[in-house]
Amino acid sequence: MQWLRDMWTKEGPGIPKDAPAKTGLALFADILAREWWEMIKLNILFILASLFVVTLPAALTAMARVSVALVEDRNTYLLRDFTEAFLRYFWRATAWGLTLTGALAIGVHATATYAAGARGNLMLAAPLAIALVATAFLAVTACHLTMLMVMRDLPALRLLRLATLASVARPLPALAALAFNAALWLTHILFYPVSVFMPATFNFSLGMFAVAFGVHRAVVLVLDLPEAMQPHRHFKNN
Repeated sequence: MQWLRDMWTKEGPGIPKDAPAKTGLALFADILAREWWEMIKLNILFILASLFVVTLPAALTAMARVSVALVEDRNTYLLRDFTEAFLRYFWRATAWGLTLTGALAIGVHATATYAAGARGNLMLAAPLAIALVATAFLAVTACHLTMLMVMRDLPALRLLRLATLASVARPLPALAALAFNAALWLTHILFYPVSVFMPATFNFSLGMFAVAFGVHRAVVLVLDLPEAMQPHRHFKNN
């Protein structure tokens, strides 16, 4: 049974210390090629942890915590790190998940309503554009907020303020990550039933990794601002 235990608990692969630094899509592809098996296992953990539905926000946050470690090329002990993050952030993730889901639902509903009305009344084009931009900005803010929550312990209002600031400073990488997620699920739909195993194997974990990779720089940027450098308790890696 040693092999089964090691599959979930052993240290993830690293990179040679003298290897030249990669950036952008090259770095994304390099991490993906190196950590693909960890991502498959992470995907399975996420599905198992979210089976009760109410645990979905905590499972997403735990997956985000592991994804940040992959982006930062830190040692990961998948089962331990996922479980610790799931328990640590359960209530905060649930509260933020309900709040953001409600806000996004309102934004999507408003956008759909104005879009339907704008077909026969061009006067609704302006509120349609406002609703669409506001909903997209809220989705981008949710991405930054999730990563900020797992990277630094912050009060709720400050967390929201920094997430908003990161979304204003660098919205395009987050939008690209969301577009990547949309492409993943569109591929699943277009190639069904051939793609039937995509959600079970990597859609969730790869999508979250794309978000973590996309917003990481903006999150680090706002955390390094003078106001964000006051002492706070960090998430312990060990």
